[in-house]
Amino acid sequence: MKKVIKKCRIRNHDDFEKRLSDIGMDFGMVYWQHDRVFVPRNFKKNMNFPRLILRTEMRAVDRPARYELILKRHIEDSGVDIVDETVVKDYAETANLILQLGFKVESEVSRQRKDIDMGGGTVIHLDKVENLSGYYAKMESVISEGETVSEIETDLIETLSTLGENNFIDQPYFELLQ
Repeated sequence: MKKVIKKCRIRNHDDFEKRLSDIGMDFGMVYWQHDRVFVPRNFKKNMNFPRLILRTEMRAVDRPARYELILKRHIEDSGVDIVDETVVKDYAETANLILQLGFKVESEVSRQRKDIDMGGGTVIHLDKVENLSGYYAKMESVISEGETVSEIETDLIETLSTLGENNFIDQPYFELLQ
């Protein structure tokens, strides 16, 4: 699936949630995610190399964790992220396979997250990332047939700006942590 993603650091977490609540949008329950980010051994920034993310997600303490393998590739010149997700049953076995394929662990990212489904393939995530100060809003929109990247990117920027946020960040969380 192809996505356009815009992320910004939130100035005031409570004000941001209130602005969304004032227009009838409320975040769901908080859940926890932990990503182990793998990159090819010859990884270089801004070179369109793929990343593999082995994600652990806990939505409730009385349910088992969910594990996903996510292939993510950011195409620099187009602004598009290509994302493929697969549920896996055995975390350790999957991690070993990734290492045997020549990838290395680049970083680990833990966060508390809440979501709002905006409809039309667009979601706002509100993230509190461990070891990063403040909160982050991450908007993702799936590219539908006939839509252009620039149209979607403009819509995402306008939406976040309307909500009072304009401190945009292009780096993934794992790069911000380094």
